Amino acid sequence: MNTLRQPAFDTCLLPDFAHLDPAQVGDRLEAVLAENRARLDTLLNGPVARAPTWESFVEPLTDMDERLSRVWGPVGHLFSVTSTPEWRGAYNAGLPKVTEYGLEMSLNEALFHAWQRLATSPAHATFSATRKKIVADTLRDFRLSGIALPAADKPRFKAISMRLSEIQSTFEEHLIDAVKAYGKLVTNEAELAGMTAQGKTAAAEKAQAKGQGGWLLTLDYPGYLAVAAHADNRALRRELYEAYATRASERGPNGGAFDNTPLMNEILALRQEEAALLGFANFAELALQTRMADSAQEIEAFLLDLARRARPRAEAELTELQGFARERDGITDFAPWDVTYYAEKLRERKFGLSDETLRPYFPVTQVIDGLFALTHRLYGVTVARVDGIGAWHPDVTTYVVRAEGGEPIGLFYVDLYARDDKRGGAWMDECIGRRRTAHSLQKPVSYLTCNFAPPVAGHPALLTHDEVLTLFHEFGHSLQHLLTRVDEAEVSGIRGVAWDAVELPSQFMENWAYERDTLNLFARHWQTGAPLPDTLLEKLKEDRRFGAGLATLRQVEFALFDLRLHTRKSPDIDAVLNETRREVSVFPPPDWNRFPCSFSHIFAGGYAAGYYSYKWAEVLSADAFAAFTESRFDPEVAHRFRDTILAEGGARDAKEVYRTFRGRDATVDALLKQDGLVAEAEG
Repeated sequence: MNTLRQPAFDTCLLPDFAHLDPAQVGDRLEAVLAENRARLDTLLNGPVARAPTWESFVEPLTDMDERLSRVWGPVGHLFSVTSTPEWRGAYNAGLPKVTEYGLEMSLNEALFHAWQRLATSPAHATFSATRKKIVADTLRDFRLSGIALPAADKPRFKAISMRLSEIQSTFEEHLIDAVKAYGKLVTNEAELAGMTAQGKTAAAEKAQAKGQGGWLLTLDYPGYLAVAAHADNRALRRELYEAYATRASERGPNGGAFDNTPLMNEILALRQEEAALLGFANFAELALQTRMADSAQEIEAFLLDLARRARPRAEAELTELQGFARERDGITDFAPWDVTYYAEKLRERKFGLSDETLRPYFPVTQVIDGLFALTHRLYGVTVARVDGIGAWHPDVTTYVVRAEGGEPIGLFYVDLYARDDKRGGAWMDECIGRRRTAHSLQKPVSYLTCNFAPPVAGHPALLTHDEVLTLFHEFGHSLQHLLTRVDEAEVSGIRGVAWDAVELPSQFMENWAYERDTLNLFARHWQTGAPLPDTLLEKLKEDRRFGAGLATLRQVEFALFDLRLHTRKSPDIDAVLNETRREVSVFPPPDWNRFPCSFSHIFAGGYAAGYYSYKWAEVLSADAFAAFTESRFDPEVAHRFRDTILAEGGARDAKEVYRTFRGRDATVDALLKQDGLVAEAEG
């Protein structure tokens, strides 16, 4: 790996993680909020507000946003990756203050009127298209934030926003705490028969870390999957499944201790009230004001069409799994805790594939090197590790991205491994956005976070192919942030991108992990150096379609459930879920499954009334990748992808950006072909 020993990047704006102290967050936050309020008061009570220009009005406002981001951004990040009591306390104490400040800004009529004057000023006619979009988006966001509400309604609107901010954070805390609270200690290794050596070693190390002998089974996703996919002990699989499926609910081993049910009902009620105050029929209608899709009806039709196309395949897949379990082990009461296990066994039988067959070919450092080599081949940029930049944990590494001429254009942090105090899942987030001022160019910085199993027993961390896809996915998000060429902070990188288009660059990157030329860059056995055999690659491509019907229905189920929760007044969560499952699922889970209680995407993240965007963006990403295959991977297509999808960010309407790249709107055909659903669709 190419490693830079000198910083090679302007680090003065980076968070000083080594010296960040949760005890000091409150004072620093109070100081920057007070300073921003004073600057805003000066701005709005002087000549600038009466005759605003971009330089005299917008840029000072952007400066204020940047100052707050420098203080508060790292706190939110550490809340997710180092959720100690101290950082959790600092975050929860500061969140109401930041939320209140944001509401003050969005409900400040003098500020709104100054933006209106800018929009009607002679200077506006000379603005670039990007600046005009920023003005239009800002005025839209003011209206969506309640600026036009009657004075009598504004206090209630503010109270709703404050409460939502608080309880959405609590939802995520409950989920983290529920995962941390569970641990099943196994002292008889025979009970772990079938589990991989890596899975057992990780469990043993967790037990040792707590001063225990044996093997500690946990509910972080790598720990749970180690049992669900491999343990021969059916009773053990059921026990872990029940604990996992009832996280943060009134059921299960810690039932009631971290129950998110009351929070979910309150969140939905408050969102509906917020939408009604703004004049929308429901929260989904409000949320769609900033997305590609035009209506909830369009989305539901899209999802139900996908379900119709996938259902025959899903039914056949379920029948095959049930028959396989019956034939192999005499299972006549096939249950949800059998699905992952027998799917893994069936994959092994059909393709000779298993996670453990593939892991040796995907040592994490090789995968990262190959990912960066692919990025260079596609977009002409180089990525190299850079030392001397402090982070929040010893496992974190930093990398600089350089343009073809060698100029640094961005930097990102990578935090790969699961930890007790770290939020589950994988995500990318921004640290600093690109922005050009009269004096300098501020370069973008991002965070890339995963929860892979760490190295064990002196072996390197070995990824499953699914984890390779996860890494490629999150790096796709980072590329859109890092390769932006937009100079205005408000719409550079991932900022301002329509929510249902934001997954396009990430899902697009996953496609490369199935291409021989890409795999040649990194897929080599960690001990022998042998490349991934062609036979395994062909099976991997076949395996890509394995379970595609069931997987599609699962995603459609989640998306429809989310959409319907946010289009109905006072929804009964269980009733909506059961209705959706009856309509979509071919194998509903038990009644005691409490999936919604851990559905943080919609109750704590930004996907409320937006979970459909995963499938929506899959259509875009499959169609975009088809442009590469149709052109036989013409480099010009890669350049065009960078110059549009990656470079333009939120500076233009997402539909326009896609049309510029592809020459037309996306069609579902490429996704159906990719998932092997074409025959069913045509039938």
